[in-house]
Amino acid sequence: MSSIRLFILGSLAERGEMHGHAIRLLAEEERIDNWTDFGPGAIYGAIKRLAADDLIVERRTEREGNYPERQIYGITESGSAMLAELRRDGIEHIVYRHDPVDLAIARYDSDDMDGLVAALRERLAELKARREYAEQHGAQIRQYLTLMESHVMRHQYHRLTGEIAWHEELLAAMPEIITDENVRKSAKS
Repeated sequence: MSSIRLFILGSLAERGEMHGHAIRLLAEEERIDNWTDFGPGAIYGAIKRLAADDLIVERRTEREGNYPERQIYGITESGSAMLAELRRDGIEHIVYRHDPVDLAIARYDSDDMDGLVAALRERLAELKARREYAEQHGAQIRQYLTLMESHVMRHQYHRLTGEIAWHEELLAAMPEIITDENVRKSAKS
């Protein structure tokens, strides 16, 4: 599943023909890097790849004022078919990636458990700040969003809430975990 392909093809299908700069501005306006796995800077390279794969095609070239000429792209029939496939894949396939924090915690230096607790507290504070930002940002842009987009934006908030709950649970268990680590160390000695 390619999020950037889904975004570009979906934008062209929904909004009609556009030049690369307009697609990039749309990505910036929607703050795409806050809720997908790519940023606006990746748009131009993806457009070239989509054109090379005949999923979009240059329809014409336009010039506005003193701006440089811009190629206007439209989605092709095979691009529409790919868009339908990407939409299905995005809905049907659950993407759950392992977080490297799990391995880092599992293999943390047992002689520095205070450092682990401090690092977990910092992570928790950062997660709470991100959730607060997601909540504030969502409130600021809600008037510009469709009802569907509002619900999509809430997904990030809920994911962060789950991460916060896990971190709080882990921090509450740390005294017991430290005792267990110390017992295991003593048994090895």
